[in-house]
Amino acid sequence: MSAAVVRILGIDPGLQCTGFGVIEAQGAQLHYLASGTITTKHLSRADLPARLKVIFEGIGEVVNRYQPQESSVEIVFVNMNPQASLLLGQARGACLTALVHHQLPVAEYTALQMKKAIAGHGKAAKAQVQEMVKRLLKLPGLPGPDAADALGLAITHAHARQSAKLLAQAQLTKPGRVVPNRGALPAHRQS
Repeated sequence: MSAAVVRILGIDPGLQCTGFGVIEAQGAQLHYLASGTITTKHLSRADLPARLKVIFEGIGEVVNRYQPQESSVEIVFVNMNPQASLLLGQARGACLTALVHHQLPVAEYTALQMKKAIAGHGKAAKAQVQEMVKRLLKLPGLPGPDAADALGLAITHAHARQSAKLLAQAQLTKPGRVVPNRGALPAHRQS
């Protein structure tokens, strides 16, 4: 019996440039469908509502075009500049709202989790992530850095969901033991 095909949308939120990547996963097999960016660079930096609207609508267009069944978004942390963190958080909120608006389940991963899943260590440079995404998806060239991160998030989710499925199957085969289904690995948070 072959595994079902699931289409996953990965999102790397950014206020100026939001990366997206769409893959299909069938068991351990991964197939590239699309990737790109949604940019707000053409708008005034002072017009935050217009920039958030572009991100929200751009994610909606990607969802409508590629019809993913699941999504994954990068969790962002506070950096040295509190204002930049707040703005990035609002961009991430626009992404999450668009995904939930389209009734997609959302998984969230940190950059460290994604880099570890893709490159083998959490301190991987952007170029290493780009190269590994290229190899894992058998792409002819390197994806842009924002699209590579988004594809990396989709791949991370494909691996996490496969691991969770195998773990659940293994727990079901243990005789005489009842294990509650918690639905996810500890490194993976459902929204």
